[in-house]
Amino acid sequence: METTIFSTPARIGIPYSTRVNSSWPKRSRLTVVYVLTPSTSTNHLKTESTTTGTTKIIYKDNWFDHVAINYLSKAVQDTVGMRNEESGYESLVVAAGAVFRGFDPIQQRKLVVKALQNAIKTVMPPSKFSREYFAAFTTLFFPWLVGPCEVRESEFEGNKERNVVHVKKCRFLESTNCAGMCTNLCKIPSQEFVKDSFGVPFTMVPNFDDMSCEMIFGQEPPALKDDPLFTLASLINLKKYMLDQPF
Repeated sequence: METTIFSTPARIGIPYSTRVNSSWPKRSRLTVVYVLTPSTSTNHLKTESTTTGTTKIIYKDNWFDHVAINYLSKAVQDTVGMRNEESGYESLVVAAGAVFRGFDPIQQRKLVVKALQNAIKTVMPPSKFSREYFAAFTTLFFPWLVGPCEVRESEFEGNKERNVVHVKKCRFLESTNCAGMCTNLCKIPSQEFVKDSFGVPFTMVPNFDDMSCEMIFGQEPPALKDDPLFTLASLINLKKYMLDQPF
């Protein structure tokens, strides 16, 4: 099996003004076969204290991390026709912030799904192997996006499977410090993308108290109206995370 990454710019049929850059050079299609080069490990991390007394993780991205971050950032920018002058993870945060400010929640989710669909495609029938495969793949190749993570075991239809990814402290949530961006630009579109593109039900359960997250492959996410994250009590409690951002 292979994962195919498309380097052509993304397009989506949501109206936007003169922000679209139509002068794109033609690019060839790139095929990337899995190279087992682990991404950011805890050896590349250090922490520093902030003025509020909390601890912030400082990342030292390697070459793989930089390539992946820049690729995803460009995919998001291509999708919405925006550009920013930042580099590295900050470029991704600024791009996400522009989407969050410029579009309503439904459009935000559609744009992120479209960006992901144009960035990566793969096919694998749902099974124990596929659920555990995607969990292991996430811990190997996506710490650059979400931070240090590990595979954990859960019970699936009466059997034990290693189909859960535990993110210790989400890099995206820590960088944006915004519950709205977490839910509309990560949780909801990722759940939709994994299910529709890979055929595997997928649920993300962020914890806004410690910024951790559980990614559960094989579990159908609840409807938005039934998701505990969107209850009135949760929304009131999360207001302190909806901070003004210098995007």
